[in-house]
This record gives sequence, C-alpha cells and structure tokens, in this order.
Amino acid sequence: MSSSKNPVTKPKDQETYPLYSWNTVSPSCRFSYITDPEIANWLLSTLPHGPVGFDLEWKPCYVKDQPENRVALIQLAAADCVLLLHVHRMRYIPYKLRDVLNGSQWIKVGVNIQYDCKKLHRDLKLHVRNCVDLSLMARSVDNARWKGRYTNPIGLARLLQTYHGTTLSKGKVQRSNWEIFLTFAQQNYAANDAHSAYTIYTRLQEMAQTMIPSPHPDWYSFSCVGGDLYDRLSRFAWTPANPNYDPGPPPPQKDKGLNNGQDSSEPASPVPPSADAAASLAESSMAL
Repeated sequence: MSSSKNPVTKPKDQETYPLYSWNTVSPSCRFSYITDPEIANWLLSTLPHGPVGFDLEWKPCYVKDQPENRVALIQLAAADCVLLLHVHRMRYIPYKLRDVLNGSQWIKVGVNIQYDCKKLHRDLKLHVRNCVDLSLMARSVDNARWKGRYTNPIGLARLLQTYHGTTLSKGKVQRSNWEIFLTFAQQNYAANDAHSAYTIYTRLQEMAQTMIPSPHPDWYSFSCVGGDLYDRLSRFAWTPANPNYDPGPPPPQKDKGLNNGQDSSEPASPVPPSADAAASLAESSMAL
C-alpha cells in the first residue's frame, strides 16, 4: 500500500536565496586585507569618490557585564574595490583613513550605522561625514513595500533578498574574535558585508532617481562629528525623520477585557435590566 504526501510550500519569508559573493558580483574587484598603515594610506588614496559600503567589526564580549571592546576592523567597498583595514593590528591610524571617513567626497553607506559612527569616535576619535542609512533610504524610496515605524531597522540580509535576490551567510563567524589575524572565512564575511551595502545603495539610488519628487537626502543621510549626529552638511543636529513617510495602519491592539479582567474575545454576560426598564417593558406588554 503506497501513500503520497502533498508537497510543502515554504512561506515567502522562508525561501532559499543564493548567498551573496562580492567576487561573483564584481569579478574584477580588487581585494586587500591590510595591517600596515603605510599600505593602507596608499590603497585609500586610490579609493574613488562616490558611494562606499561601510561596516565595522569588533571582538564580542564573552563575559557578562564586560565593557565593549574597541573597533578592530573597518571595511570599505566600492564597485571594484574591497579594503579590510585591520586597525587593531596597525601601529597607528592611517591619516588617509581619517581623510576618507571625514571627507564628504565619499558617501559611507550601511545599515543602521549611526551607532557604528559614534563608536568610531568613542574608540578612535574619528569623524564620519556624509553617511547613508540604507534602512531609512529603503523606507523613503520604497515606502509602498516597507511599513511600520520609520526608524524600525531593516537588516542587511533582508534588503539583499528584496533588491538583489541574494542573502548573507551568518553564523559563528559573526561572533568570532576580530582582533586576531583574520581567517579566510572572516575576510570573506567582512568583504561581503561591505560590498553588499554598496550594491544595495546603487539599487536604491536608481529607484530614487525615478521618483517625482525625489526623496530628500536629509531624510536618510547624516554626519557624525565629535560623536554627535548632524545633517549630512554638519549644520544642524539630526534625527531620522521623513515627513512624507506613510507607516501604514497601526497594528491591532490587544483588548484588555472588561468587567474584572474578562477576556473580550468571549461574549459578555447579559446585563439585567434596571427596575425602571423592567417596569417600562411590563407596561408595554400590557398595552399590547
């Protein structure tokens, strides 16, 4: 006797996506893992102006209540260039790194990077100007897709799935020690994070250019100077906001129930009529 099972269809959020690979997306991409500040200065001087994917890594804390470790790795990526700057292993911070991070000629793009920029100043006294939060940018240029609070984060992997049809490999590497000389797996992970941010930005920027009117960059762009957030031109204090953003309908609220905590999903018990109402009903029935 044979039996057959109906095929199980995965929900859309459980679809399997191919993994993002920086060297597949850009086969001619030049990759550099750098621990020497002089080499870093030379390579950073060749970084083209424009958008660059931006990310940080630091050693996680393995003991509860331990202070957060300092920034260990800074990742920058353009279309054909990935630079992994292992600042934890450098004798000093490359002066050209200060120029790139502080320079408005380079647009530093990443997901929820406000904290990263503040941490860079706290740990290394670096300023980061002209940054783009890709989560806010996605909500601004593709509001029909993304609902909810404007500042609700959208993960890098989810943005990749939506706008590139790929995803990122997470796991143990994410929580590994970023202060040691990096393994191949760590280098590949870090390169993909930064390069995919660049890829997402180019797609969102294409969408922004087709919008009339186009979204204002100040809705999702900022600078971090002295550890504080300003607009991208460093004139005014900045908080993420978009006056044209539609968050959609509010989520359904849970009913707290009535009458001493009664569950509102259950039908309420009938309320007996008052004495006056009962008398009125009796008179009406006699009249009939």
